[in-house]
Amino acid sequence: MLMALLLDIANIVGGLLLAIPLLGRFPVVARVTARIAPWRWLAGIAALVAGGYFLIVHLISGPHLFHFEVVGIAVGVLLTWERLTGRKPLVPAAPVTTPAAPSPSAEPAPVAVAPADPAGPALLVAVFGIIAIMVGLQGLFTPN
Repeated sequence: MLMALLLDIANIVGGLLLAIPLLGRFPVVARVTARIAPWRWLAGIAALVAGGYFLIVHLISGPHLFHFEVVGIAVGVLLTWERLTGRKPLVPAAPVTTPAAPSPSAEPAPVAVAPADPAGPALLVAVFGIIAIMVGLQGLFTPN
């Protein structure tokens, strides 16, 4: 029960982090993902562990392989891509911020800027992130 909840939450959080190029345009999502983006590798490890656990359990004792664990393993690999390969991440870690217009009385506060339109692998990963969010939400309401 607890591992299933961990897998569902890892799919939702990982999906949010993967979908930054698409969902980062919304201020609420941009604030949340900016705070949790430094720990994206932890969400990836949680998704790998929970997805791998259920993969082994369902391959050994049945009934069959479910899409929840396949998506969880894929989310885990994509989130830990930079640490596993040493290459740059496929998706930017957080929305780009730029300082606001200067005011004479106060320090300029950073303002979130919508990221450029994603293309190529970044778009593919962002769409997969949205799918991972839906799979995680489905897993919350599906019995084991």
